[in-house]
Amino acid sequence: MHIVVCVKQVPDTKIIKVNPKTNTLDRRGVPAILNPYDGHAVEEAVRIKKQVGGKVTVLSMGPPQATQVIKKCIEIGADEGYLISDRRFAGADTLATSYALYKALEKISKDNPIDLVLCGLHAIDGDTGQVGPGIARRLDIPPVTKVIKVEEVNEGEKYIKVHRKLGDGYEVIQAQLPCLLTVEKEINEVAYSPLPNMIQAARYEANVWTVDDLENVDIAQLGLKGSPTVVGKMWAPQPPEKAKILEGSSSEQVKEIVSTILSEKSELFQQ
Repeated sequence: MHIVVCVKQVPDTKIIKVNPKTNTLDRRGVPAILNPYDGHAVEEAVRIKKQVGGKVTVLSMGPPQATQVIKKCIEIGADEGYLISDRRFAGADTLATSYALYKALEKISKDNPIDLVLCGLHAIDGDTGQVGPGIARRLDIPPVTKVIKVEEVNEGEKYIKVHRKLGDGYEVIQAQLPCLLTVEKEINEVAYSPLPNMIQAARYEANVWTVDDLENVDIAQLGLKGSPTVVGKMWAPQPPEKAKILEGSSSEQVKEIVSTILSEKSELFQQ
């Protein structure tokens, strides 16, 4: 069974800043990491491989230094990694990104047909959750989003059974293979990598492709030119004010709360 996981290198949002002049993320001095949701997708792919056999390939789009996330995926247990990296990919929105990854998946599948594609639910820097379903639409395979458990993979009868998260519970879905899953973090715990995996990852050299290495690519659908959406504005939320600790009896605290609400929100009661 051939499983491909699409992954992304993202800035560590714990220390990210926003440039107030350009309304863009200020990535200077910010370490890049494997998108956390994608880490769980790779872990799940490795677990499926251990159950049914096969191969796990990872695919990413980004600058040359994104080979580091490929190495991280090899450390988790992936077998092979590809990076598509070219200035013509720059500025891509989710539509252009899904197109570029789709063309790379087409090339990968020529040598080894793909049975299952896994993606993280969304990237922590964009938070759209659109790339996975976009890839599935272009590949013309069924997408199943918000997966929290893979119950069964039947390679012989070509189906997969999963649990999908809902707002008030979950549903069990059986989909024909090949298909695409986007996974939640709760699907698994990413295991500590054994020493042999770490050594292999340190030595591993990812396969790097440019636009020219892909086949039948419509340049107009790549990068900024192929991106119909733009970010109008981006800003960091204001940190919450420090909490005020109320003292006195319960009745005194209630009176103080009501007094505070009335004084600060009086305009709501003037209508």
